[in-house]
Amino acid sequence: MSRFDHSDLDGRLLQLLLAVYEEQSVTRAAHRLGVTQSAVSHLLDKLRVIVGDPLFVRSGRGIVATARAEALAQRARLLLDDMRAFATTGGFDPGTLSMSVTIAANDLQRDLLLPLVLQRARQQAPGLTLRVIPSGAPTPEMLRDGHCQLVISPRPPEAADLKHKRLFDDRYLVFYDASRRDPPRDRAAYLSADHVTVVYEPRRQLDLDQVLASRGIHRRMVASVPGFAGVPPFLRGSDLLATAPSLLRAGLMRGLAAVPVPVPCPRMPMYLIWHVRHQDDAMHLWLRRQVEAAVKPALQAADESSDARGPGL
Repeated sequence: MSRFDHSDLDGRLLQLLLAVYEEQSVTRAAHRLGVTQSAVSHLLDKLRVIVGDPLFVRSGRGIVATARAEALAQRARLLLDDMRAFATTGGFDPGTLSMSVTIAANDLQRDLLLPLVLQRARQQAPGLTLRVIPSGAPTPEMLRDGHCQLVISPRPPEAADLKHKRLFDDRYLVFYDASRRDPPRDRAAYLSADHVTVVYEPRRQLDLDQVLASRGIHRRMVASVPGFAGVPPFLRGSDLLATAPSLLRAGLMRGLAAVPVPVPCPRMPMYLIWHVRHQDDAMHLWLRRQVEAAVKPALQAADESSDARGPGL
């Protein structure tokens, strides 16, 4: 057992632990931190001695975290947040920021917003790097444990310690391959067709299908995929339908035909979600403003891209 001395720990070691843990590679961690592989290996050896645990072990061609490293990574995220907040108590200057932020988002919001968020943010904070992880069906623990600083999702988790703000909403369209089938013009054609859907969690329907089911409308699903990026390959060359947000026309669904949903259909909201402990944090306020500021130009660019393809409805 090591003789642990908390004074041997510093922010660099915590950042190193997180980088290796999240990248699952010493090489990628070194690139992310802007140091050499040997420097990462040296500091990792130092951290192993301090905590008395191997932290990462070889598995196949890569490395995996030990149970201790998993627990320490969660604590490291929170400690780094506290250290950064301590250092910026007197005022926040994005120009001096040197850190990686993690935002959880699925296909639509990732492709629509986050490239522009990074572009805008790095104009003010060139030392900022962005890590994007899938949000799936987001849970409070993602934000409580510091796995990410922000979540962008249509469904904010229900938790008293989370805050959220509505960014925009979107309508749904029915996407299909016009070379293989006609559009579903009415309810009967829509409900008699075979559909592809997205399932982020087993046995958990999309909000859209929950609303439709409450109205007695049930689509016949023949395939489910873990994200909207998996939908287009099933549509192309088939007679399948997919009901998805209209903003996907400019990206993932490009080249597919689309028509309005021929049954009463709700709109899809999109929220920015964060933990209450970051509510008044200067850096976090700045980061949230970067996301909010990206919404209008991102929506405008998506509309212009869709219009440039010609009338799709």
